[in-house]
Amino acid sequence: QVQLVESGGGLVQAGGSLRLSCAASGMIFSINTMGWHRQVPGKQRELVATITRDYITNYADSVKGRFTISRDNTKNTIYLQMNSLKPEDTAVYYCNAEIYYETHMDYWAKGTLVTVSS
Repeated sequence: QVQLVESGGGLVQAGGSLRLSCAASGMIFSINTMGWHRQVPGKQRELVATITRDYITNYADSVKGRFTISRDNTKNTIYLQMNSLKPEDTAVYYCNAEIYYETHMDYWAKGTLVTVSS
């Protein structure tokens, strides 16, 4: 069994900052790419940022220069530092990870709500 547990969501004013964390635990041999996605009700889930095991990052154009994804392989944890938040960043943020134990599988966390007020 593998668990992804997020923390750090909440309410913030426009222009403010939040930091999300996501920790993986359980039966893990290695973790490849980890990432953050977000979803607004009625819309498709969209990629926010990803980071490989070798720390190569990728960002959605909408968050470049404002969000930073980072990773601590010793803790099986990723972070998303979100600065200069905008009301359009309001969404449920989901962490995901490609984890290898006996096979490669994608796991998703339950999601954490980020609300940015104008």
